[in-house]
Amino acid sequence: MIITFLGGESVKAQFGDTVLAFNPVSKDSKLKPAKYGADIVLSSLNHEDMNGIDQVTFGDKKPFAITGPGEYEAKGVFIKGFASDSGYGGEKRINTIYSVTLEGMNICYLGALDQSELPKEADEAIDGVDILFVPIGGDGVLDPARAYKLAVSMGPKLIIPIHFGDIGGKDALKAFLKEAGESPKPEAKLTLKKKDLEGKEAEVMVLEAEC
Repeated sequence: MIITFLGGESVKAQFGDTVLAFNPVSKDSKLKPAKYGADIVLSSLNHEDMNGIDQVTFGDKKPFAITGPGEYEAKGVFIKGFASDSGYGGEKRINTIYSVTLEGMNICYLGALDQSELPKEADEAIDGVDILFVPIGGDGVLDPARAYKLAVSMGPKLIIPIHFGDIGGKDALKAFLKEAGESPKPEAKLTLKKKDLEGKEAEVMVLEAEC
């Protein structure tokens, strides 16, 4: 699997010929959108910074769009969505946490979450997280301290922060890494297989934004 961070909360995950898009930026956003074709798009929040389904409909790719809680299956990918709270954009909104199973790996994408604990339904259903995407920017989503505390409590093998820099607090990443006691060198993208995660425990990885 190849994981690319596109800024904001936008993440692209590709395995073989199948492409997943998490919270792509819309053309109506002040953030810079990325244009590419996806097979499945998952939008956590109905906000222009995270609902750019139009931007990942490209060429012969017309994605299966998931925009809320429920259970889904597409292209051999199993997805569960759980309702949670967000205050992004200055108002209370429903945010969807996504649990995705593919290539024998469990990905948990928290989206624009602003809860210090997982909702009960999500907490009971999400187990054995391999890769966790956690927002850290504050101002309607988790701040660095709460983000790291929640991330570690979920027991993931790998923690990847999102929602910082162009969208979150200016010093959010620095504060998050201080909480973690780590200073990993930012990577352009992440290429990994299930075996690459063996022996890892809540290891923080920072991805550079392509956009």
